[in-house]
Amino acid sequence: MNHASSRAARPDDTAAAFADTEEICFHCGLPLPRTAPWQVTIDGAPRSMCCPGCAAVAQTIVDIGQTDYYRKRTGFAATADQASLVPPELALYDNDDPRFTADGEYCEATLLVEGIRCAACVWLIEHRLQCVEGVASASLNVSTEKLQVRWQKDKLQASAILQAVRDIGYAAFPYDAERHGAQLQRASRTLGRQLFVAGLSMMQVMMYVAPSYMAGDDGTLDASMAALMQWASLLLTLPAVAYSALPFFQGALASLRARVLGMDVPVAIGIAAAFLGSVAATWRGAGEVYYDSVTMFIFLLLCSRYLEMVARRKAASALERMQQALPASAARLNDWPRSRDSTVVPAAALQQGDIILVKPGEAIAADSAIVEGRTAVDMSLLTGESAPQSRGLGEEVPGGAINASAAVLLRVLRPARESTLADLLKLIERAGGAKPRIAQWADRVASWFVSALLLFALATFAFWWWHDAARAWPVAIAVLVVSCPCALSLATPSALAAATDYLLGRGVLIVRPHVMETLHRATHIVFDKTGTLTMGKPVVQQVHSFGDNREAVSLQIAAALEAGSAHPIGRAIVAAADAAGAGAGWEAEEVQELPGQGLEGRVQGQRYRLGNQAFVTGLTGSAPAFDGDGATAVYLGTDGRWLACFLLSDALRPDAQATVDYFRSHGKQLVLLSGDQHALTRSVALDLGIGSAHGEFLPQQKLDYVQKLQAEGAVVAMVGDGINDAAVLSAADVSFAMGSGAALAQAHADTVLLNGQLGAVADTARTAARTMGVIRQNLAWSTLYNLVAIPAAAFGWLNPWLSGVGMALSSAVVICNALRLRR
Repeated sequence: MNHASSRAARPDDTAAAFADTEEICFHCGLPLPRTAPWQVTIDGAPRSMCCPGCAAVAQTIVDIGQTDYYRKRTGFAATADQASLVPPELALYDNDDPRFTADGEYCEATLLVEGIRCAACVWLIEHRLQCVEGVASASLNVSTEKLQVRWQKDKLQASAILQAVRDIGYAAFPYDAERHGAQLQRASRTLGRQLFVAGLSMMQVMMYVAPSYMAGDDGTLDASMAALMQWASLLLTLPAVAYSALPFFQGALASLRARVLGMDVPVAIGIAAAFLGSVAATWRGAGEVYYDSVTMFIFLLLCSRYLEMVARRKAASALERMQQALPASAARLNDWPRSRDSTVVPAAALQQGDIILVKPGEAIAADSAIVEGRTAVDMSLLTGESAPQSRGLGEEVPGGAINASAAVLLRVLRPARESTLADLLKLIERAGGAKPRIAQWADRVASWFVSALLLFALATFAFWWWHDAARAWPVAIAVLVVSCPCALSLATPSALAAATDYLLGRGVLIVRPHVMETLHRATHIVFDKTGTLTMGKPVVQQVHSFGDNREAVSLQIAAALEAGSAHPIGRAIVAAADAAGAGAGWEAEEVQELPGQGLEGRVQGQRYRLGNQAFVTGLTGSAPAFDGDGATAVYLGTDGRWLACFLLSDALRPDAQATVDYFRSHGKQLVLLSGDQHALTRSVALDLGIGSAHGEFLPQQKLDYVQKLQAEGAVVAMVGDGINDAAVLSAADVSFAMGSGAALAQAHADTVLLNGQLGAVADTARTAARTMGVIRQNLAWSTLYNLVAIPAAAFGWLNPWLSGVGMALSSAVVICNALRLRR
């Protein structure tokens, strides 16, 4: 908290005088609120603070043992964040920061963590924060390097969370896209330099150790020359150990500070042991040296880390493209329509009702409606659909879409922060905010594995010291180096990240982490009907003509009567006439609409009625001998004569049959639940081959039905659309919401089909099957590798450099296998 700007200059009073005045803050000197609950014990006495920020800074000063600051000061600090004893950026954050979301007694924030090197860092940071009192949850997405934290605001300040992360060697800040981009570039450059130094050291050291390998034990290599080569190898290995291996030592130190055994610990011990043992042998002039093994191990392990970094970048690429899709500015027309003068303003400053100009190739800054012009819109980032879509006067265009053809004027419907793309980005943030059970299991196993490995390495060293002391050191190093906890920890998140990126590029947004795992286990697939299996709008399925009346003439008359109607049934009749080539030519006059009944008007001088049977009978004088048989029937008649009956129903989606067939072929039980009539629901189920169908179900009945299935042991996947599906979507084990559906339904779903295509559910199921297969392969490979490699090293069959090759290859196999999912 920075109070300096609001405080008048003070005379140079003594610190003691200020300390004895209880009406002011002990830290900054501002007046205390009447009910100030914040206190910090300093020098054994409780001291009052004016705000949580001062309390957090004062507590930090006490915790790091610098209480002398208060005893020796001659005045108050100019600002709380200028105290040189506390990292200045930490004192700026408290629970009132607008970047943090408050929800009752909890606060939630998205933080950017700097210094992430691998999956070990993720595990360490999460473990450390979960030990902080007041933290309810902490989850770090290894792909995006974003940390989702939720904490009790009355027990903890945001600055304390940032400090906890800093304590184990990382830096965390509220997320900022520009800072994140700079961080990624910096991390890539640093890793590239470390990899170059390690590779150069490895090649040079190999040149110096090659003569000793070729000479063998025949004594052809002079002892003084051998010693010279060892000293040269030592000098060449130093840069690799001191610079290139720095990430492993930093990671191990951070683990030990947090009092946990992270995955960098055995790696760091292995490098240090091999290098120090070699230095000792070089100094004594006797014993084995492992400079080649050390440099090769560092180089290969950095190669593996580089591959992992590339995989993480690729996994986050779709999200980064989305984040960069909304433009930073927009051309706002100041006095439209009287003037076309425009001013470039920040996109965040746009308000509802503003008129903006969007030129070809530019991104649309906010959800808008076209008020002038016609263009094609590229919405591939939002929906995965590559073909541009035509948009004309009055039609809506989502923020983030690209204007592909002509300049248009648009009226802003919602501010940029509430745009479709902004909402999707919020959902994506939630997608990386937790881990599926299989990933949590792998993390727990990896942490146990590290502890067991260190104990096993110690036991191996003790055995070989007793059996053959000369081999004890290299065998123990080989055991430490050959193990690969990183592969075990990477097995699941790398596969999930690659699969999520693949689906996002095809218009499927995975909101919650368990989707792949649960969908693969699902036993029942439950579909809603309207808007899910069907298009959600009526379509003319059949035209029944009475007597010798022609279908085309009836369509032309009906289209003329409905030409000015905005009713969905009217639009469907006009569309059917257009499709039959009968949509133009005649105009209706004296058209009157009777709500709930239909239309009456004159076409070519003849009076007609179009509507329900009773309404049209009033003109024809008799009832027709025709029944719509469950479909919506719209009748057309004139004086004393029936002309036609239009049968409308909600058309099936083009991909509905293929989707249902896919799940049926994989042994899933299919269920159709709908609020529509029993006859319509049964008809759709019969057409698609769905065995169980229930119509006229209220939202509560849908919920009860799904919960009954779950009580019987079923794993239920629900696909729905609309507000009335929100409850059942939340209750299902895994759920899908159509991207064109209501926002509330999407907010309660585990997956959002941004492209609005039902076939994406089957695509997700296929990807889930592939993903679980890859995860099982990765876990099996990493387990098998360790079961074979560790005993081999313990028996002395692997030397340190060969162990390093195996360890690096193990991680590389896991990452490359996971990247197959992006194809």
